[in-house]
Amino acid sequence: MIYPLSGIVVLDLTHVLAGPYASMTLKDLGARVIKVERPGLGDDTRAFPPFKDGESAYFATINHGKESIALDLRAEEDRGIFDQLLNEADVILENFRPGVMERLGYGWEALHTRFPKLVYGAVSGFGHSGPDRLRPAYDMVVQARGGVMSITGERDREPVRVGASIGDIAAGMFLCQGVLAALFAVRGGAPGQKVDISMLDSQLALLEHAVAITSVTGQPPRPSGARHPSITPFETFHASDGLFVIAAGNDALFATLCTALELPLANDPRFADNQSRCENARLLKRLIEAVTLDQPASHWIDLLQRAGVPTGPIQSVAEVMRDPQILARNMLVDVCDEDGTPRFKAAGNPVKLSELPDATTRRPAPKLDEDRADILRWLAATTGESPARTS
Repeated sequence: MIYPLSGIVVLDLTHVLAGPYASMTLKDLGARVIKVERPGLGDDTRAFPPFKDGESAYFATINHGKESIALDLRAEEDRGIFDQLLNEADVILENFRPGVMERLGYGWEALHTRFPKLVYGAVSGFGHSGPDRLRPAYDMVVQARGGVMSITGERDREPVRVGASIGDIAAGMFLCQGVLAALFAVRGGAPGQKVDISMLDSQLALLEHAVAITSVTGQPPRPSGARHPSITPFETFHASDGLFVIAAGNDALFATLCTALELPLANDPRFADNQSRCENARLLKRLIEAVTLDQPASHWIDLLQRAGVPTGPIQSVAEVMRDPQILARNMLVDVCDEDGTPRFKAAGNPVKLSELPDATTRRPAPKLDEDRADILRWLAATTGESPARTS
């Protein structure tokens, strides 16, 4: 079996999350990822808790299997090494503010002239165009400005950020998609392209229903808690011991739900179609909960699953990590030490290809500059020159 990106070399200048998330995905698909880090400091997330034996779990679970070399791109000798790496690279990733790479002499236009097949991936808060392109941004900034926070949380409460860092992660996913598309084009004979990803753009791209609602009604949606604003019933419901979810996304499923709960509502004109159910969502919730409050959530989940109604528990992360379906899909893997001893748990690769090996373990994340000697020997072998100094 061959990894689909086997032979692809990625120079990864990114740090923290959006860019490293993209390069992690490329690595999982078989690319060789060489992480180019700041001497002495490295990626910021090396200092992020929690730690195990002095090593950041955050860094380890996003950067497993990559290689590290520390280079100062303002220093002549390190620039020489970086130029050699560029000769071998298929992709370069960076997440600096627009203009930083240009000042270093490694901007898109300069690199495209020298390496016409190179794919240049850039991710930043606001992209490389527009009036705010030079502004800094973090995940919470783009969640707020991009509209996500305005629809997250409970109505008439203060806005909250989504618990996961979707400002970074969505941008990383779109960066990976763009790089893969550009690589596909290169293999078809096209020149390399610049992939310009904005974290703010990526947030808007996630708001499919919110954009539709606002464009048609002229009124932006407000937070609706766990309830979907355009589908009913599609939210949390109380059982005798807590909450669980029901997602009856069409008329047939609603009728099945009513039959399972012995509720004579399927032909009630107040709930006859999805629009009517949305208009009467609060009443419908009360009628359903009049039934579900009599038994624990596990009872209703079992009953509705057997009937074919989409339902499920609200699990903690610890419960998710014990979920048999998650484990069966190899979605929890061990990041190991060099001797193969498991050290950290990380999310597995959700991309399941029929010919893609789906290993249950991952190689460790590199220590800062750990792979310098090996990288320099590799460069020397490809050029036939003596390797540069190794420290």
